Amino acid sequence: MFFDESRFGTHSKIGHGWFKKGTRTPVPVKLGFKNFYLYTAASPRDGTSCTLLLPMVNTECMNIYLKELSQQNQGSKILLVMDGAGWHKSAQLEVPENIKIIHLPPYSPELNPVEKLWQYIKDHTIVNRVYESLEILEKAVCEFVAKLKEELVKTICASNYL
Repeated sequence: MFFDESRFGTHSKIGHGWFKKGTRTPVPVKLGFKNFYLYTAASPRDGTSCTLLLPMVNTECMNIYLKELSQQNQGSKILLVMDGAGWHKSAQLEVPENIKIIHLPPYSPELNPVEKLWQYIKDHTIVNRVYESLEILEKAVCEFVAKLKEELVKTICASNYL
């Protein structure tokens, strides 16, 4: 499985759109710095995934995630491929027995298929949308992620992997 975290926040993300030629179309935006993180491990081979919403990126949250991933995959061995963020290599990281971690080379997000999954989720939840509160955004993202089917996750993540 490949793993990464991604930040989602109330600050608007403007994307491309179609507009009538010669007109300027107003696009609502919202400034804000409230955010949360999705932690996800996904397999490009079969589309299985495990996602948690956590308030920040640090060793404590990473330990919570690893424990949940381990529990969801009891009886299975997991090879978890991730980048080398500080909290991924922390001496306080508690890696369950059924998980082995391998780190990607520095500055190589193109090697992590989960990056494509983040782009897909963001394109369908936050681009050109304004959320009045962090709670509303959290609900929208969680509902979207909960509806992701394994076949779609596999298709998104495997496009340049297999």
